[in-house]
Amino acid sequence: SQSLDLEKTLETALDAVLQVIEMDSAGISLVDEVNGELVLRAQRGWRHDFVTQPMRIPLGEGMSGHVVREDEVLVTGAPADAKAHADAPPLAVPEFAAEGIQAMAMAPMHAGGCVVGVLSVMNHEPYQVTDDQVEVLRVIADQVGIAIENARLYENTKSHSSRLDAVLNSSGDAIIATDNHGHINLVNQTAEALFTLNRNTLLGLPLRNAPLHPKLREGLRRAMSNDASGNTVFEVNLEDGRFLSAIVSPVYAHQTIENPQQEEGWVLVVQDITHLRRAEQTRVNFIQAAAHDLRNPLGATMSALTMLQNEVTPEQREIVDLGVQGLIRMQDLIDSLLNLEHIESGVGLKRDPIDVHDLIERGLIDVQSQIQQTGQKLRIDMPPDLPTILGDMHWLHRALVNLLSNACKYTTAGDQITMRAYVHDQELYIEVEDSGPGIPIEAQTRLFERFYRVPEVKHKVKGTGLGLAIVKSVVEQHCGRVFVQSKPGQGSIFGMIFPVSEPCEHA
Repeated sequence: SQSLDLEKTLETALDAVLQVIEMDSAGISLVDEVNGELVLRAQRGWRHDFVTQPMRIPLGEGMSGHVVREDEVLVTGAPADAKAHADAPPLAVPEFAAEGIQAMAMAPMHAGGCVVGVLSVMNHEPYQVTDDQVEVLRVIADQVGIAIENARLYENTKSHSSRLDAVLNSSGDAIIATDNHGHINLVNQTAEALFTLNRNTLLGLPLRNAPLHPKLREGLRRAMSNDASGNTVFEVNLEDGRFLSAIVSPVYAHQTIENPQQEEGWVLVVQDITHLRRAEQTRVNFIQAAAHDLRNPLGATMSALTMLQNEVTPEQREIVDLGVQGLIRMQDLIDSLLNLEHIESGVGLKRDPIDVHDLIERGLIDVQSQIQQTGQKLRIDMPPDLPTILGDMHWLHRALVNLLSNACKYTTAGDQITMRAYVHDQELYIEVEDSGPGIPIEAQTRLFERFYRVPEVKHKVKGTGLGLAIVKSVVEQHCGRVFVQSKPGQGSIFGMIFPVSEPCEHA
């Protein structure tokens, strides 16, 4: 019972039982529930090897099947007062007859209230098994059953752990995890390579104090201090030109005997998305150049169709109207692209004191009709004394309206949207929470990319895929950050974070 090595436990158990019951051989068979068999796992003193190619007996067949089914000790070759079974079931494995066993006692082994195997003691010469020995065998069998079950559970745990290690170390994402006290207990090989650290320097450290890049550690600190229970996604741009995307997820542990308080662990997953950012920049450069070149011919085409609207028959007018609607959508797309270029250039961006209440009221006015049409409920949660921030009201208003419009589009009619603003750790948080379908974790790191739309919903809800990209650009021009917290089926929170402790100078 002191060993968690299954094979060692089996061998030790056989030696122990033969010291107590003086017969010349013994065997242990374990129940295989998956295949419906009783499998011989260890033997001692047998004339033939039935373990290398394990003896397998279908559950319910033969003498061992009787022991498992009836949950009782079976004795053969003993006098009647020792509960011998003269009508013992026939052998399920005929080859076993070659052993020449003259006396045998088979006892069920229990663990967790179930029969987990059979412990057998045998003799090649006539032997009378007494009632006292049957009772001793019964007790030993249960003790062995518990020890074997513990060893088997430990072996399964080790097997699962090995598979998990293989999966984690083959992942292209850097993964760092902590125990319930926040101390690092897992670092995969990708994390070692990405952060150029040896895992031994990280193991045992509090995650907050890990020797990571300052920008990554600061984002990690903010995510861990956030009161929300969902995942937090953020990006960092390193000085060497690399872009990293991070997901921070809390892992809650239930109460334990040692500590009745609920503890919290963390999992940090980091992806190097530099190649995606470079590909995106190449695509953006091309699209922006094309957008500039398309404005003039689009304007000319729109003018021509507008003139035609009053010169055609009603049937023809319907066709012309379709063309005009298509041009308007294309114009909106081009305007969004040029707006992004304007925002990212920073040209003409104002730095005026912004009353946050005024900003939010303007945003709510713009989406009020959209909310009323769907019968959605709007909940506003913000204190009366929010600080001012420095920025451009036009662009901040645009970013807020984009978040509110998204919440309206993805929230079911009649459900609630929450508009929230508060100050935490010298930063202003503006959040929009919807009760929509939620976002898969694998999509959350790409939500603020240009033209990216979640595959599951992009065919159901119209959009250009630029709304959140505009939000991100506006917020970053104001020295802020964006974030998303979401779980599939539980809605989403999109947020903007702005510094309030000191004037912002955009890098």
